[in-house]
Amino acid sequence: MAQHKSAEKRARQSVRRHARNKAYLSRLKTLMKKVRSSKDRENAATALKVAVKTLDQLAAKGVIHKNTAANQKSRLTKFVNAIK
Repeated sequence: MAQHKSAEKRARQSVRRHARNKAYLSRLKTLMKKVRSSKDRENAATALKVAVKTLDQLAAKGVIHKNTAANQKSRLTKFVNAIK
């Protein structure tokens, strides 16, 4: 257990941030699945646009690393471009 006031506050902040980050990542995974499950190119392209925006936002907030976001955007874009 935390012994100091500042450590107790840090513990509270950590719990809140963990819950927020978990929600962000869950939403991101759902958006990425939506891109991958799209059968036609138009739906995939619109889903990709939303997923890319979310990836950029999470990278800017520090929830995920910027290189991770770049890799995921690249993979999803390749997937969408491969759809006939």
